Amino acid sequence: MNQPIIEMKGVSKVFEIDDIQTHALQSIDLVVQEGQYLSITGPSGCGKSSLLSIMGLLDAPTSGEYKIDGQSVSSLSYDAASKLRNKKIGFIFQSFNLIDEISVFDNVALPLRYSDESVSSEAMAQRVTECLELVGLGHRLNHKPNQLSGGQQQRVAIARALVANPSVLLVDEPTGNLDSKSGDQIMDILDDLNAQGRTICMVTHDARYATRAKTQLNLLDGQLSYSEVERLEAV
Repeated sequence: MNQPIIEMKGVSKVFEIDDIQTHALQSIDLVVQEGQYLSITGPSGCGKSSLLSIMGLLDAPTSGEYKIDGQSVSSLSYDAASKLRNKKIGFIFQSFNLIDEISVFDNVALPLRYSDESVSSEAMAQRVTECLELVGLGHRLNHKPNQLSGGQQQRVAIARALVANPSVLLVDEPTGNLDSKSGDQIMDILDDLNAQGRTICMVTHDARYATRAKTQLNLLDGQLSYSEVERLEAV
C-alpha cells in the first residue's frame, strides 16, 4: 500500500487586515498518497495559492495539522522548515523562476548546492545532466535561460524540481505562460513523471489539464470538494 506523503487535518488560513478577517482556507482535510496525481481547480481568490503555499512550507496554517512523510511541520523553526522543504518538495511555478545570469546547468543544480547532504561535483554533474536529459534538454546545459523559449524554460524548471529527488512535486499553473503546443508538451512530461511513480499536486485553471490528474479537486470559498474520479479519504 502506498504511503501518505501529505496529510492535512482541519487546516485553516485566516488573513486579518484592519480588523477584517478573510478565511482563505476552512478546515481542509486532505491526504495525498505516494504516486498520486492530484489537480486543484477553482476561481481566482478561492484559496488555491494559500493551499499550495502551506503545502510547500512557504506559509503556515492559522490552525490545523499538517504532516509531510509522517512528520508534523507545525512546530518547525524557519530554518528547519526550509531544510525540510528543500529535501521533500520540488516546485514548478508558472513564471519559471529561473536565474538568467547563470547557466541552465547551474539553475538546475541549485537545490543540490543548498542541500544539507554533501554532493560531490561528479555526482552533481551526473544528476543535473540526467534530469535535463529527462526533459529533453541535455544539449542546452550551458545556455542561459533567456536564450530558451518559454516551453524550454519550463522544462528546465521541471528538471530543477526533480534534481534533489523530492517526495512530491508542487506545480502551480505550469502552462499559464505558454502557448497551447508548449503547454501540451509540459503536461505530457508531468504525465510521464507520474507514470514513473512521481507524486504530483497541481494547481491549474485549465480544465483540460486538470482532467489529466487521477484525482480532481475543486476549491471554492476556502473549501474542497472532490470529483467522482477518485475520492480521497480525510486524514
